Amino acid sequence: MTQTLLALRSRLDRFGVLLSGLCLVHCLAGLFLVGILGIGGGALLDPAIHRVGLVAALVVGAGTIGLGALRHGHKLPLIVGSTGLALMAGAVIAGHGSAEAVLTILGVLLVASAHVINMRRTC
Repeated sequence: MTQTLLALRSRLDRFGVLLSGLCLVHCLAGLFLVGILGIGGGALLDPAIHRVGLVAALVVGAGTIGLGALRHGHKLPLIVGSTGLALMAGAVIAGHGSAEAVLTILGVLLVASAHVINMRRTC
């Protein structure tokens, strides 16, 4: 793989960590603002946001973590990332509630961890 492709994949891994962090902030802010303060439910709990976020996570995760596993041969990032993406998909299916929040939080933490492991395996 050329240096240009490695640099692109590294940037996408960083973007994946950022995307996971934004998802986590969205989830926690939603729990706080809607659950405790009772405001922002229409925008923060819109199912379209969760579907779009899942699609973005699948595209970035599959592209960077999958290609990374093929290049460096380590399966751990792939296993951790796939588990996280599956939990995130389960959250979208579960709908709103505590199960969705728990699945989403665990999922994004695993996906972010997989991106970090992937970046470290590449170096």
